[in-house]
Amino acid sequence: MATENKRLKNFLTPVRVIWGLVALVFVIMLFTSFFIVNPDEQCVITRFGRYYETLGPGLHYKLPFGVDKKYVVPGPKAIQTEQFGFVTTHGGPVNQYKNGITNESTMLTGDLNIVDVEWIIQYRITDPKAWLFTVQEKEQTIRDISRSVVNTLVGDRAILEVMSNERTNIENLAVEQMNLQYKKLGIGIDVSAVKLQNIVPPAGVQDAFEDVNKAIQDMNRYINEGKERYNAEIPRAKGEADQKVQVAEGYAAERVNKAKGDVARFNSVYEEYRKAPAVTRDRLYLETMEEIFAGQDKEKKPALIDSELENILPVKNLGKN
Repeated sequence: MATENKRLKNFLTPVRVIWGLVALVFVIMLFTSFFIVNPDEQCVITRFGRYYETLGPGLHYKLPFGVDKKYVVPGPKAIQTEQFGFVTTHGGPVNQYKNGITNESTMLTGDLNIVDVEWIIQYRITDPKAWLFTVQEKEQTIRDISRSVVNTLVGDRAILEVMSNERTNIENLAVEQMNLQYKKLGIGIDVSAVKLQNIVPPAGVQDAFEDVNKAIQDMNRYINEGKERYNAEIPRAKGEADQKVQVAEGYAAERVNKAKGDVARFNSVYEEYRKAPAVTRDRLYLETMEEIFAGQDKEKKPALIDSELENILPVKNLGKN
C-alpha cells in the first residue's frame, strides 16, 4: 500500500498537474470557442451581456468562459409560420375550438354576424438583434397584433363579403397593416404573406348560411344565363333591324331616282312637244301602242281583238289627221 502511494505521489508531480490543468483548459476553450452556423441560420454574439455582432453561416470563434455568448436565430430566408384558429397535427389541420383550445378564430363582422376565420401568417426575421432584445414575448406579440388586424378587417365587412370576394383584399391589407405595426415595435420581422383558410359561420347557423350561399349561386347563374341570352338575341335583332333599314333606304333611293328620272323624261318630252306638238303626239301614241303589243302574253289573243264579240276593236285612223 505504501509502495502504491509512493508511486502515485511520484506520478502526480506539480509539473504534471499544471500541464494537466492547461490541457483541460485548452479542451474547454476548443469546445466552447469554435462553433458552426448553418446556412439557414444567423448568430448574434454578446460580450459581457451586451450586443457585439451578428454572424452569418460558417465556422466562427468567440471568447470562452462565458465572456461571449451566442444566440442562433433563423436566417433571413427562412420562412416562419404562425397558425390561428387551428393547429396542425400529424392527421392534418384541426380546429382549435373542437380541441378545447382558445377559440381565437371567432369574430364579429360588420353586419353583426359571427364567423369563424382561420388564417396563417408567414414572416422572416430580418433583424436578429431586434428580434432577440427588443420584445420579450415575441411570439405572443406577433399573435396579438395579427389577431387585432384580422379582427379589424373582418369587422369592417359584411359576412358574405368576407366569405366570398373580399378574401384577397383582406389578405393584402393584413400584410400591409401588420408590417406597419411590427415596424413601429421594432420587433425585427417582415410579414411576407397572410393566407385565409376556412371561413365559415358558427355551427348553429351553418345550414342557414349554406342555403343563402346556394341562393346566391343560383342568382348568379340566372344572371349569367340572362346575359348569355341577351348577348345572343340583341346582336341578332340589331342585325335584322339594320338589314331592314338598309332595304328601306335602298327602296327609298330607288323610288327617288325613278321619280327624278320620270321628271327628267317628262321635261325632255315636254320640250320636244313644245317644238312640234303634232309630231310629238303621234310619236307618243305609237310608243304607247308598241308598249301595249310588246307586253302581251303570246298564248293569249291580241289585246286589239274582242274575244267575246270576235270583232276588231276601233283604233285610230292613222291615215287621217
